[in-house]
Amino acid sequence: MQKPSLGDQELQVLRYVQEHAPAAVSEVARHFAESRGLARTTLLTVMERLRKKGYLTRRRIDGRYRYSPGVQESDLIRSLVRDFAERMTGASLLPAVAYLIEDADLTEGELRDLEALVRSLKSKRKEAGNG
Repeated sequence: MQKPSLGDQELQVLRYVQEHAPAAVSEVARHFAESRGLARTTLLTVMERLRKKGYLTRRRIDGRYRYSPGVQESDLIRSLVRDFAERMTGASLLPAVAYLIEDADLTEGELRDLEALVRSLKSKRKEAGNG
């Protein structure tokens, strides 16, 4: 199941927590107060929204809630790229992928890696009985 999409502010907070987990609201608030002028209450709201969406988890450690990522970074990136591509091109990822490949100046090594990725995807589909 795909997680709900993220706004820019949510993504910034999530990335910060990923890099500093487990993080207390006060630590996150201090960083964003200095860098973006955001209040602690705003950060608490954003972090709780991320927790309800499944992007963060929280545990009480030494009397304080500490937040950690609820998803691996690779899964987050995959979800964000899929969400972006779907918003830009509709339900199909093919136009976005085709655009990126056509626009890129791929080296021979990158082209081989791309071909290997396609072979791997085909193999996974066959194993799953979808090919």
